[in-house]
Amino acid sequence: MLYAQRTLVAREALKFRYRRTTSVGYCLSIVRSGACSCVQPKNLPCAQRTFASAAEALARGESHIAHHQFQDIPLMTRSSDLDKDSQPSISDSFLQGGAANYIDEMFRSWKQDPKSVHVSWRTYFRNMEDRSRPASEAFQAPPGLVSSRQPLATPGLDSGQTAEVLLHLKVQHLVRAYQSRGHYHAKTDPLGERVNALHVGPNQSGLARAVELEPSYYDFTEKDMDRHFNLGPGILPRYATEGRKSMNLRDIIAACEQRYCGSYGVEYLHIPDRAKCDWLRDRLEIPNPAKFSREEKRRILDGLIWGTSFERFLAAKFPNEKRFGLDGSEGLVPGVMSMIDHSADVHGVQDITIGSCHRGRLTMLGTVYGKAPEAIFAEFAGRVRSDMLRNMAGDVKYHLGHQGQRVSPDGHTVDISVLANPSHLEAVDPVATGRAFATQRLNNDPKKKRNMCVTLHGDAAIAGQGVVYETFGLSRLPAYDVGGTIRLVVNNQVGFTADVHCSRSTPYASDIAKVVDAPIFHVNADDVESVVFLCKLAADWRATFHSDCVVDIICYRKFGHNEFDQPSFTQPLMYQKVAAQTPSLDKYVQKLVSEGSFTMEEIDCLRESVWNRLNEIYDSSKGFVSSREAFTAPWQSLKSPESLKNEVLLPVTTAIDEAIVEQVAAKALSVPSGFQLHSNLERILTGRKKALDNGTVDWSTAEALAFGTLCLEKHPVRLTGQDVQRGTFSQRHAVLHDQETGESWTPLNNLAVEQAPFEVENSPLSEFGALGFEYGVTLADPHSLVMWEAQFGDFANNTQVIIDNFIASGETKWLDRSGLVLSLPHGYDGQGAEHSSARIERFLMLCSEEGRIYPSEPERAHQDANMGLVYMTTPANYFHVLRRQMRREYRKPLVIFFSKSLLRHPLTRSDIADFTGSSTFQPVITDPEHGQAIEDPESIQRVIICSGQVYAAIQKHREAVGIKDVAITRIEELHPFPWAEVKSNLNQYKNAKTIVWAQEEHYNGGAWHYIRDRLDAVLNETEHLARRRVLFAGRGTSASPATGLKHVHYAEEKALLDDVFNVQN
Repeated sequence: MLYAQRTLVAREALKFRYRRTTSVGYCLSIVRSGACSCVQPKNLPCAQRTFASAAEALARGESHIAHHQFQDIPLMTRSSDLDKDSQPSISDSFLQGGAANYIDEMFRSWKQDPKSVHVSWRTYFRNMEDRSRPASEAFQAPPGLVSSRQPLATPGLDSGQTAEVLLHLKVQHLVRAYQSRGHYHAKTDPLGERVNALHVGPNQSGLARAVELEPSYYDFTEKDMDRHFNLGPGILPRYATEGRKSMNLRDIIAACEQRYCGSYGVEYLHIPDRAKCDWLRDRLEIPNPAKFSREEKRRILDGLIWGTSFERFLAAKFPNEKRFGLDGSEGLVPGVMSMIDHSADVHGVQDITIGSCHRGRLTMLGTVYGKAPEAIFAEFAGRVRSDMLRNMAGDVKYHLGHQGQRVSPDGHTVDISVLANPSHLEAVDPVATGRAFATQRLNNDPKKKRNMCVTLHGDAAIAGQGVVYETFGLSRLPAYDVGGTIRLVVNNQVGFTADVHCSRSTPYASDIAKVVDAPIFHVNADDVESVVFLCKLAADWRATFHSDCVVDIICYRKFGHNEFDQPSFTQPLMYQKVAAQTPSLDKYVQKLVSEGSFTMEEIDCLRESVWNRLNEIYDSSKGFVSSREAFTAPWQSLKSPESLKNEVLLPVTTAIDEAIVEQVAAKALSVPSGFQLHSNLERILTGRKKALDNGTVDWSTAEALAFGTLCLEKHPVRLTGQDVQRGTFSQRHAVLHDQETGESWTPLNNLAVEQAPFEVENSPLSEFGALGFEYGVTLADPHSLVMWEAQFGDFANNTQVIIDNFIASGETKWLDRSGLVLSLPHGYDGQGAEHSSARIERFLMLCSEEGRIYPSEPERAHQDANMGLVYMTTPANYFHVLRRQMRREYRKPLVIFFSKSLLRHPLTRSDIADFTGSSTFQPVITDPEHGQAIEDPESIQRVIICSGQVYAAIQKHREAVGIKDVAITRIEELHPFPWAEVKSNLNQYKNAKTIVWAQEEHYNGGAWHYIRDRLDAVLNETEHLARRRVLFAGRGTSASPATGLKHVHYAEEKALLDDVFNVQN
């Protein structure tokens, strides 16, 4: 409908709002995501206000606002409950905003063919287009529905037509009720336990069948069942095939039962986009939506046999091993098979990243994802290459990932990457989407069609884990969009031992997906063909709309949480039903035989051949030794973990030519002609230029030089995090904004025609999901510098699962390598417990290096380390450590702690010479004041060793007091520990009496407990200090990382400095 006409409708509706009046085709209200509700509930002043605001929103053209304002209004008040004597009131509601789509549909049909819509709509639209008649008359109710005290004329309708209109509208309501509420009553539970999907407590029997689905609710009786109604808008228009123009009410109800209350139920009316809803109805609301050829059924049967047989085979051969089997949800195998094959053959998908749950993982690997069953059997038997276990922790079988291939029926090859994941449920979700995102970029897939992401979830996990919401929250943002993720819920209706009513507060486990308007398909896992149909439909949805889709496969768990668990302790009644359940395969076999698709002999032959093949594979696996090294093409140019064990790599060059410094700085600190910078920002950039002219570089300029030179060397740079474009502390300003036009300018993206992209994106207020996504990016793309920056270092607390289970240990457990950089503000400035500490102590506890003994090969430290940790004090070191990440022949995660207060501190300046020539990263910085402000090394009595921000306070105090015999050594790289450099530094101080480790942090925090053994081990290796032991200077023990009281902070700092210069052995 034209915008102007629709606006007129809305405005007139504001004048004539009718409550408790059946509309006869004139009421344009739609309740519950578009369900037409002609009659409103009585005595609902709040609802009246909602309807009025919805109509006002529609009048403004804001139908999306109006749509969400009546979500909780009951679908319809039955006609027998109406107050026949009620007067229409000017304050009553008449129009609801969700009507817009419905009006448009009817109007378009009327314009094309007036006879295609009911006579009531014909009259209404004719009146609306009749400029000689006031538009308000189009809203007048038909005769017989208002009292004689307020007669309202309805041109063009007599009483017989009015009755016909009423019946027609009631049928429309009935159909819409099935569309909106039918899924609650679909037969989706193979155990038949649930009355419906609504969440109920342990002592409740559930909600009775929705009254809106009962014909009697609309005053239909048996005599109405054979009455025919025209098929068209609102009444199964897609059933109008082969010349059929109408159906009787009995058949309409039967069709709605089949489509919406069969073995699957669909939720889609929460989607505000009418085109998407119509797209789904075109595929669901048709006579035979799921039709399969004999060959397709054979493939479904084959997948089901393989899935069932694989589980039984593992149980028979390895009865004492946990496998978290797929028993009870075997339909997942043909479902995922068909989804992958359909995506490849129809939509051109070439690469799929899969984040999988534990349930059925091994069977899916061996039957769908392309992992050789021999490898799985060998892992069960413990046959893994011994050289792969050296310095490697490994992991349980159902955590391991795999990179394989699958060939579709049409011969298309699909690369499949199943990500390794820990027992922290759902933590792999953002990792999978991040990897898929990177794969799309590497494969030049801007439309995100050829590279797809799929995640599998448990029902309790998807409903319970917050990272699920965080991942959904990323999905529509340009910096994180993967073109939609297909999410499959393996819904076995119990969480370990917890019943559904203990596991979630929502009707469905999948309700979280509604936050992104994803369609949700609930399906009975025992109806394998429906599972396949909906998995293929999900693939079609993603390919068409590039957004998320959910298939909730409702099944059961034949055994307990694992094969040794006893579920009857906690779910005795459920497991009585499970014990009596006929397996999915047997049910499908009965169906195929009964319909004549296959004979029992054919099926038995296929079953026998699969079992025999499994025995052959098992026998051959006895000589098979599993290797877990498998790398995609981007990694093949880098050293693998295996090769790193056998060679020592030389340090890399990170310095650049001075001409490159000038080139990048000139671009990074300038804007296009006419670009109106903020005056303060203009002064900042001017100051940086002047510093460069004077031969010095500050922290932010050093960062820009590192990023810019990497881009020029064809290494893309991706920097994300909260407020990173400007920088939390207003230090970066990577994206500039014109103060007059609002246009933005990213200098580092405009260095040269031939450069790699520089991407700097503000993230949502998410840490767990956002960091997991970036880690996933680095799994696929080792040649991009990927850095995530926390707004404050303390916010890394929310990412601990990703840090502990992926970043710190992913390589040793799974051989997953990553070059991810974490940038964490850290430093004590009196800002309180949550804005001071990045918890250095936690990160150091995750480091893999042996610290009690001086190493025999310190030159291997970097390539053997699980990750690097730096806390630097010079811009030059920041520059070199960023460039080192990309110039090495291997990848390790890097954690950068940086001081907020040193960002602009006069001490934090580096000469341009520190970036050029033979300059390199300095893991240890010797005191530069020897022979100037302090004595030569031979005369030094006390050596203070520190890292990071505390150096500035110590140096300032030493200078203020005029102390000459104390040297300050800075350790810039904490892990791997710079053994040789620290030893060389301490050997200078032959006559030092006291060695002190100084830190701002408390005794039970910071680096002390990590550094103490290492410093003592180094002292034992020195020529003159072997009998010395390092002393501690810092704050005392505390449960909180920092005080929030300024005066306490200053008192603690004073005591710290006194301790640093006076503590004795």
